[in-house]
Parts: sequence; structure tokens; C-alpha cells
Amino acid sequence: MDPKKKIAIVFGGRSTEHEISLLSAQNVIRSLDTSKYEAVLIGIDKSGKWHLNTDSLHLMHADDPSKIALAVDDNPVLLSQNAGEKSLIDVSTGQTLSRVDVIFPVLHGLYGEDGSIQGLARLANIPCVGCSVLGSAIGMDKDIMKRLLRDADVAVADFVTIRPHTRAQYSYEEISKKLGRELFLKPANLGSSVGVSRVDNAEAFEKALDYGFLYDPKVVVEEKIVGREIECAVMGNEEAVCSIPGEVIPRGGFYSYENKYLDEAGAELMIPAKLSPEDTARIQALALHTYQLLECEGMARVDMFMCADGKLIINEINTIPGFTGISMYPKLWEYSGVTNQALISRLIELAIESHEKRNTLKIE
Repeated sequence: MDPKKKIAIVFGGRSTEHEISLLSAQNVIRSLDTSKYEAVLIGIDKSGKWHLNTDSLHLMHADDPSKIALAVDDNPVLLSQNAGEKSLIDVSTGQTLSRVDVIFPVLHGLYGEDGSIQGLARLANIPCVGCSVLGSAIGMDKDIMKRLLRDADVAVADFVTIRPHTRAQYSYEEISKKLGRELFLKPANLGSSVGVSRVDNAEAFEKALDYGFLYDPKVVVEEKIVGREIECAVMGNEEAVCSIPGEVIPRGGFYSYENKYLDEAGAELMIPAKLSPEDTARIQALALHTYQLLECEGMARVDMFMCADGKLIINEINTIPGFTGISMYPKLWEYSGVTNQALISRLIELAIESHEKRNTLKIE
């Protein structure tokens, strides 16, 4: 019998979405098929230091999403990038602690979802669950993502991207003439609604820019889209498949950080969404098309609006979607007939398939 593959589940991280990562990691670890895989738990603290959790996930306030925190063991490690080693190394002694066969990043936002850990895995020649470096980077940057989709004739909300050095060129009055009085401002490289503001006047606009620039050097200003919020889970490499669509019905105005992760009553998740068979097919086709256009593989969640006239507008794509107990990605697959355990196993298999195929390419 082949030995169990060691899956390095990496969570926490330096991102503002650190706590969400901890919530997601709990469910990924619980769903791992222990008959085939052995979990190697790596918690990254907010300073960026990697710690090996030697026996189980160590969290403080694990049952309270508003207070959850990483309780690190004093066991700092690093990932060896030396070809063939694929190991975790004890920082203090230099000794090899564990083999690593696959990296499963549960790192939402910067330093995880943006191509950073995907690049590290590529250097270390280790399969990594989810999108490649390119797909991850594109999916993280809302400005680049929107430009690529727009140029491919996929509908997105009309937008303007502002940087600190171009800020003086844009006023609320000028932008609102183009995009409307009610606007959404988003840091280009964050997720989970962190740093997002909704404004309808000049004073709020300037404050929202200040707020957005705290998180990212680019702020995307979008028009308000009135429509149903539809989400699809996508999984696969060259031949990806799509879940049934679900609908998010926020109860607090828009789908905020609190609605998504802290308040189970903050939004209603309707799975499946109430759609005609024809609309379901259109939505799934657009989700798959978007996934392929943005160079995704492994997994992603595609979010879109469905307007009253039936028009579909892509909102964003999440290349490491939430895996919390109230997250849409695993719930959509579960309703589509894929259990959490089967989902995690398939994502690991897809990472290995992609890695093996990439390693057949000529490099000399």
C-alpha cells in the first residue's frame, strides 16, 4: 500500500483576512480523508512566521468568529525550496520535520490568494491546490480582472481605478456623472468585503478613498448594479465543471464582511437559486467562460449579478473561496452532490494532475 500523501494545510497569514482563513481551515481539516491523506498543519502568524502545529489545529476562541485567533506553537519552520527535498525544516536546528507532498493553501487575500504561495510552491516543485500563479494574481486584482473581462466582451460593472498619484484627477461629481450618484469603492487587491464602502456624496467619497488606500495602492470605483447576487462554484483544470447556482440575499444592505463570516443571520443563502432551467444554463456557461478566460484551474467561485432584464454582469472571482461553515463554495458543491470530503480530495487530485503535467514541459 502506498504511504499516505502528506498535505500541508497552510492557514492564517499576514492578510486582513487572517481570521477568515482560520475559520476556513477548521472545515478543510475536518473534511480531509484521513484514509488517504495525512495533514501537516502550518499556521502563519500575522508577522508572517510559519509554525508547525504538531498534533492538531491550535486556535483560541475557535467557536467565536469575532475573536478567533491562532495559538502558535513555538516551533517555527520553513519550506525547503531545494529540488527533491519537499520538506519542512526546523528553523532552530535545521532538521527535516516532515515531507510535504501537496500544499493546500487556505489563505484568503494578500500573501496567499494573490499568487504568493503559489509561486513558492512552484519554486519548491510541490503541487499546490487551486489556481496557478497567473490565475491567482489576476483573480486577486479587481482592476486587472475587470479589464480582461471587458476586453473579452464579458459584462462587468462600469468602473474607474484611482491611485494615490492620480487622485487629484477624480472628483465625486465627475465620476458620478459617468457612474451614477451611488458608488462602491473597493481596494483592488482585497476580498471578503474588507475596505469596501458605499457612498452617495462627495464627503463620503473622499473618506472612502482614504479608507481604501489604507489597504491597497489602487481603489476601484464601481457603479451600483441593481440585481440578484448569484454565485457558482467551479472546479477543474482543462475540463472544469460548475455547481448549481446559489443566490445571496443580504439583510444588511450589501454583502459585508460581517454578513459573510460573523453573523449567520446576516444574509440568506438560497441554494439552489430560484431560476428557470434556461437561466441556470446561461449562468453556468458564463461562470465556466469567466473561469477559463481568467486562467483559473483547480477551483474558484464566480460571482455575478442578474438584472431584471436577464442581463448577467460579472462581479468578481474568488480563487481561494471561503470554506467556513456558512460559505457558499462548499455548500454549492454539497447541494450538487459532492460531499465536503469528496470536494477536498478532488481538489488535491487536481493539484497533483496539474503539477505532473507542468513537469513534463521541456525546461532545457
